[in-house]
Amino acid sequence: VPFPAGGPTDTASRIVGQKLGERLKQAVVVDNRAGASGSIAAAQVMKSAADGYTLMMLATPTMLAPHLYKKAGYDTVKDFTPVATVYDLPIVVVVNPRMLPDVVDLKTLIAHAKAEKAPLNYTSSGAGSFGHLSMEMLKQMAGFDMQHVPYKGGVPAITDTIGGQVPVMYADLVAALPHIQAGKLRAIAVGSPQRVTMLPDVKTIAEQGIKGYDAVSWGGLLAPPGTPKAVVERIANEVKQILAEKEIQEKLLNVGAIAHFQGPAQMGQRIQQDYTRWGQLIRDKGIATE
Repeated sequence: VPFPAGGPTDTASRIVGQKLGERLKQAVVVDNRAGASGSIAAAQVMKSAADGYTLMMLATPTMLAPHLYKKAGYDTVKDFTPVATVYDLPIVVVVNPRMLPDVVDLKTLIAHAKAEKAPLNYTSSGAGSFGHLSMEMLKQMAGFDMQHVPYKGGVPAITDTIGGQVPVMYADLVAALPHIQAGKLRAIAVGSPQRVTMLPDVKTIAEQGIKGYDAVSWGGLLAPPGTPKAVVERIANEVKQILAEKEIQEKLLNVGAIAHFQGPAQMGQRIQQDYTRWGQLIRDKGIATE
């Protein structure tokens, strides 16, 4: 797992990993190798034996790390074997309702941003984070501007958005949801193409007029390059059955993740598409983390 213990990627890995071990009658050990948006773990998995005994839970930041880190040391498209997608992690645009009382949807946010003499500030969990990239994509597609104020992590960014230091944030839904429910933050749009069950009344960005907008952070299993097709298909089939279980879906939902299975071919296509389109944005905007 390319992130520390306790986050959605780690928790999802443990939920699915335990079940996978039971079904395959193998001990599954979750090894957290955090650092450089997951590129440390990715480089290790890339060099592991192609026997199906080493897998990585790819998350969107790790997928995009080669575009952001010059020394990432891998190509997400070419250097791994896709196995199966596991979950989607919705993201949401939130505002501080005390600072922006009239901003209730995307239209009013854009109008407010355009009316300001100085650019309106927004925050995310960091430079090059998925929230940062997603807002830059939104700005590009909707034709307005805001100034990014990066934080070192989602928790301090949310804390300061609630506290009034920054009026707008593009946040992971799982982190923002308790504060939305408490009225400390107002959700005005979700990035996914479909509405999310946790916020059924909040429209998607595409629904609010930005046609084709699609920003979903997601996770899935990768194997080292050259892993035999039969091994990959067996693991993928087990994951498919695991994700069909209601109990597993509910456990994932508890950490803000939506179970979403795609097989090896579909996952490969998804990696290719996301790696290409987000990479283009990163180059166009000159975004880098080092």
